[in-house]
Amino acid sequence: MTFRAATKQAGAVVLFNGRDLSNWGTRHGRLASWKVEDGILHVLPGAGDIITKELLTDFFLHLEFRCPDMPDAEGQAKGNSGVFLQGRYEIQILDSYGIQIPGKGDCGAIYDQFAPLVNACQPPMMWQTYDVVFRSARVEDGRAVERAALTVFHNELVIHNNIRLPGVTKAAIDEQEGEPGPLLLQDHGDLVAFRNIWAVPLPLEGSSTCEPR
Repeated sequence: MTFRAATKQAGAVVLFNGRDLSNWGTRHGRLASWKVEDGILHVLPGAGDIITKELLTDFFLHLEFRCPDMPDAEGQAKGNSGVFLQGRYEIQILDSYGIQIPGKGDCGAIYDQFAPLVNACQPPMMWQTYDVVFRSARVEDGRAVERAALTVFHNELVIHNNIRLPGVTKAAIDEQEGEPGPLLLQDHGDLVAFRNIWAVPLPLEGSSTCEPR
């Protein structure tokens, strides 16, 4: 299944403005210090993960990323980063180009939980897209009555089809499932770059009536 990557929609929240990191901080409440140049956000190795000030519940996310060319590296040392939805659920970024059957640690995986259905990776140094529909966990009396769910398109190919997540992934900011949370971009020490990051908040539920309005 293919999907035409969306242009920025009306009502979208621009998470990266292409100029600075005024909308971003760190896990520890400090100012974000990654490099911004020519509309591109570059990981600054050693500076730590960055998170948005904007908190999200249910949303559609568009994000573009580029892995560095690291021909001598292997596995998790090859263009590694991650996108954490609500700061809790990681979609892996990695140079997994050419891998026939990707696993739970390859690009597009929900880290250590679900492997992507197919390998949709472009070669390193090419821009790639993630488009994500995310539905937050529903919690009542401290218990998840409905698990977080998501659908992910990588370079316009569906790689996760409405999967239910069993819980947060490793390195999550917390385990407060169901609470609004930020978008987190991971510093894993590699020179991954990002651009065109925006999200559209989604209604938590539709109308209960079938009568025309």
